[in-house]
Amino acid sequence: MTTITSLSGRTELVRPRRTEAHDASAVVGLFTHLTEDIYGRTDVAYLLEKSTFALTLCNEKDEAIAHAIFLDYPNWNITDQSDWESFLNKNYANNKCTPLNTLFMHLFVAKEEYAAGCSQEMVRRAFIAMPELQFILLFIPSDENLEPGLDGVFEKMMTAPGSTVDKTFTLLVCPRHRYHPQLHVRKARLEDYDDLMQIWTRQSEILKETHSEYFLADIIACQDEENQAVVCENGDTVVGFMSLCSQVDVSLLRESFDLRLFHGLCKPHPEDVPKEPSIPEGEDYSGEAETVSSQNLEDISDEDAAVQKDGVISPTKLALDDVIHGDFHASAVSLLEAEEKDTFRPIYRGASNAFCIRIFFIDEKYETRSLDFLHYVFKLFPDKDFCIILVPHCVPEFYLIRSFVRVAPSCTSQFDRELYMFHCAGLLKSFNVRRATSSDILGVKMLIKTLALNKSILNDLNTFILARRDPDGTPVQAFVAEVLDQIVGISVIRDEMDILYIQTHYNIEDFIHFNDYQQEEHGELYHFILNPIFRHYTKHFLKEILRLAHKSSLFYPIYPQCAEGKFQNPFAHSLTSALHYMVPVRPRRQIVYPLEELGINAPSEQVSKDQPRYSLNHINRKLIMESKVSVNSRIVVVGASDVGISFLETLVFCPHLKFNNLTLISTHGLPGRDLPGSKHRRFLINSHCFNDEDYAQMSLCSWVNVVVGKMTGINRSAKYVVISKERRVPYDYLVLCTGLNYQVLFPTGSDISELPNSGEAISKWPQRYTGKIPSNHFTLNDDQDCLKAMEWLKENVLNSEGNIIVYGNTIDIYTTVETFLSLGIAGSRIHLVQPPLSSNVTCLNNNEIESAVQEALSEAGVSVYCDSILAQWSKGDDPDLITCVAFTTYTKPFQLQCSAFFSFACKRVDYETFKAINDACLVFDGKLVIDTEFCTNDVSIRAAGPLTKYSRRYYADEWTHSNFNSKEIGFELAASMLRLFDPTPQPLPKPPEGTDSLIPMYKGCKVQGGVLPRGYNYLHISKPEVPIRLDLLLALSDHGTEIVTGKARDGNYFRMHINKYSMVDSITCFSKEPFPASNYICLYGQHERLLNDLFYRWNEGQITDLYSYLREPWSMAIYHDRFIDLQKELRRIQLSEQVPPERQTEDSPVPPPLAVPAVRFLLRHGAQLPMYARGRPAGFNFYTWK
Repeated sequence: MTTITSLSGRTELVRPRRTEAHDASAVVGLFTHLTEDIYGRTDVAYLLEKSTFALTLCNEKDEAIAHAIFLDYPNWNITDQSDWESFLNKNYANNKCTPLNTLFMHLFVAKEEYAAGCSQEMVRRAFIAMPELQFILLFIPSDENLEPGLDGVFEKMMTAPGSTVDKTFTLLVCPRHRYHPQLHVRKARLEDYDDLMQIWTRQSEILKETHSEYFLADIIACQDEENQAVVCENGDTVVGFMSLCSQVDVSLLRESFDLRLFHGLCKPHPEDVPKEPSIPEGEDYSGEAETVSSQNLEDISDEDAAVQKDGVISPTKLALDDVIHGDFHASAVSLLEAEEKDTFRPIYRGASNAFCIRIFFIDEKYETRSLDFLHYVFKLFPDKDFCIILVPHCVPEFYLIRSFVRVAPSCTSQFDRELYMFHCAGLLKSFNVRRATSSDILGVKMLIKTLALNKSILNDLNTFILARRDPDGTPVQAFVAEVLDQIVGISVIRDEMDILYIQTHYNIEDFIHFNDYQQEEHGELYHFILNPIFRHYTKHFLKEILRLAHKSSLFYPIYPQCAEGKFQNPFAHSLTSALHYMVPVRPRRQIVYPLEELGINAPSEQVSKDQPRYSLNHINRKLIMESKVSVNSRIVVVGASDVGISFLETLVFCPHLKFNNLTLISTHGLPGRDLPGSKHRRFLINSHCFNDEDYAQMSLCSWVNVVVGKMTGINRSAKYVVISKERRVPYDYLVLCTGLNYQVLFPTGSDISELPNSGEAISKWPQRYTGKIPSNHFTLNDDQDCLKAMEWLKENVLNSEGNIIVYGNTIDIYTTVETFLSLGIAGSRIHLVQPPLSSNVTCLNNNEIESAVQEALSEAGVSVYCDSILAQWSKGDDPDLITCVAFTTYTKPFQLQCSAFFSFACKRVDYETFKAINDACLVFDGKLVIDTEFCTNDVSIRAAGPLTKYSRRYYADEWTHSNFNSKEIGFELAASMLRLFDPTPQPLPKPPEGTDSLIPMYKGCKVQGGVLPRGYNYLHISKPEVPIRLDLLLALSDHGTEIVTGKARDGNYFRMHINKYSMVDSITCFSKEPFPASNYICLYGQHERLLNDLFYRWNEGQITDLYSYLREPWSMAIYHDRFIDLQKELRRIQLSEQVPPERQTEDSPVPPPLAVPAVRFLLRHGAQLPMYARGRPAGFNFYTWK
């Protein structure tokens, strides 16, 4: 905090923070009679929405006492925002302002007595926050004077001879050097030791443990040509230290990091082999493109000329980061497989071209000036082009490395550091962004020649140059970034023409307020290519695109890819190195509309149209200066289960954190890579946690490294996971969520000549089969297993004779049988064999539905056998095939000819997973034991999902994560881990005393859905619970009410259970016709009065078919994803204000305080809810609230 003094001599401690939208009223409250005269008429909310940087000073009571808003164009409409640089050059002498180093103050307000102190602190904080910023400019009318407080901050800029602009406006400037100057850097001396130790003691706890007290003194004293130590000074005070070494083992780094991008950190040599000669041009992903080289020094800035004259810049060739940087836009193909296929390793014979930073620390007050070191240290090693630094994974990101390029490690790298790199050319400040011209085509070709999509980029560039529009009429704009007259970046954008679709399908309003944006202010980023040595200018490049294009927001869609890695549709754009500077936008849940019933009241086609889904990324003006916090901790997730995907989704969509080292280990990679509607997906029941659209809209492959393989070992001491018994994946935090898998069962070996099932036979069952699994034996655990089974059936069974045996008693047996029937396999060939139940609760737990399913099986000719235990299977001439299977029962054993055997009888922890867990000495008690925070007995290993169980100390053995919604479990797991990484965590409410020994009870519903025999569509939604037979539940006195319409046998069965609190507790649907399952899931937990007074209408006999009732227009709002926000607001009003009867009118069934939010909700979401009338609150008839 900083102390400021008022005019009366009072002091106040203030702290800075970013200004938020809710501060608008406080800003207006500080307006004076001079504010409008100096800044013009100002819409504060609009200005904050479009600001580049906005700052607020608060006192100890958290009261705002000053605000300032800065934008990247003039505060009066003097010239076009895209042309102010040439305007200043023309009208003002000695102008050194550029878009890179200049911002304009559009508003400053403060409490009058503190205005002088606040204005100085405000500009000082602005210079601290933005190291590139050199000048703050302010235009004021020439007949006005600055308000008190600012007159001591700004000075007048002299106009050029012949300029008349000063007759209408005066330009004021505030230079950096007066408030936060650049630090002076020099070689370290022994007399600096005392100053350095003060900073060292505060910051270097880890280093103090590993080094002696006089470690720094030894480093300073032992300097030579290869080892240097430098300090930075503010005045006469040393505030920072850097130790450097020119000896770098680049061969060791090449083993763990992909350095092809940077020529292996070596000098060019005639015998270098940087790429495979056989790769044709245009497909090469490791080729090189020209970058900045030493040229003539005409027409460049003094600073850049000094950098070149000092020998900092040398002729070097570098490739583009987009081409191989796997964590930007990787496909969901196994990284291990990719590494195995890419066996070529470049050969570099040149000398090392890098020096390294061994130790670095700086006073926190001057952290943003860390880059001041680099100008000096590159002079110490004039023959080196790269500066590198190795940072431990768990060290929080510090300011210096934000300007460095993070080098992508190999997925299985055992190196315990992150590698960051900075090229000397990155010191150049002449980074200029402008509109592309025809003369740029050659430079762009050189820049992108190694990209696979270079033709697409050139075509779009030519479209801009020749027509400025796409063939469909969409405006196109192209921009280039250049340094020393050389093209180093290219970007192409289009006007976003589908903004209503984005608004209704994505949570974009988490980042912008749509009311403050015009249609033409939205753009779509198609291409963004930037040389990696200038990546620290990415945000400036984006900011300039917005300014020059007159845009306020940009969107970048990522379309899904198929398994082969090729784009499925023509909408795919090029890769972008800007992706990590944008925020991923969460998709919104969509209403499934009954379009025919709604007729003219249906939403527009822009809202309801069906188009390819994509992941959306976004940047806008106010997000440009918001820096994400990079997290380098290696988080390894084992298992692509619903829990694991939900966990990764939560981390990826955290807007202020950027996880650089997320890795998923899965036997088949990421799910959701198959074409929508694939029949093989019908084999298994659907949990409705994620679907194809969800996977497409998450695009986890853009953020997560995927390792295809099975975990076979865990080394807790060395912190790595063994994959397929040979490869290693290191971790800092390991998350186990493999779930349970169907197992291959060992036949009991009972003699089928004996009659009933003996106790001995039952005691032997089930046991895991340890031999070689026959090729016609299938256990289906995920989509890839189902796909392989489907392909095998089509090839070997579909057009032949022979029995298919389905063994088990889970609900998957019914969906699998229906899949067989849908493939055209005769029911007489299908034999459904069910083992004895392990509990008295069946998989469907509904007698009426079970009867209908059994009837459907009988009609299809499917043979059903109950209480059967697998006794033997025999093999014929082919030892790899099961030809005959025998079972024992309580009555008479039987045997069946077998062409394919599908086992769903036993779902347990996979044996190899169990062995890895057990050998690692993690506590395993039938399942992996965890506490209520998902922790195992190793603090670095967490686990969740059906794989786990709670410790026995909680006395809750019947409750496991299997009883809860997997998506909610994954979210809570991520929330518990985010507290380890988030620098601004929200304070957690203190739990009630005595609850630390209780397990958490999650609230999300459990869902099962699928297609059962005869094509019945089945859906069951229930609360988290320990399974109990339905007939026993119905007998309970406090069970509540059952509302049932239709009959299962007729294919129109709908059951809704309303509990004793009048809340929807469970829903069961069994229908021949498809139904909107996602809509029905929204009904769980709703009060029956919300369902249009359901009880009353049911008792009056007005409801005969719940399917048609829940398709009526009144219900659409309940299915809206923001309806829960309306409920919370109404609940808050009810609790805060009891509405007296006299305030209610006869024509208003809704109390006025409750009607207003309801109407506001309908107005705000009118595009999705056009079927509702929207009028004045007094006449609006929303649901009957009392």
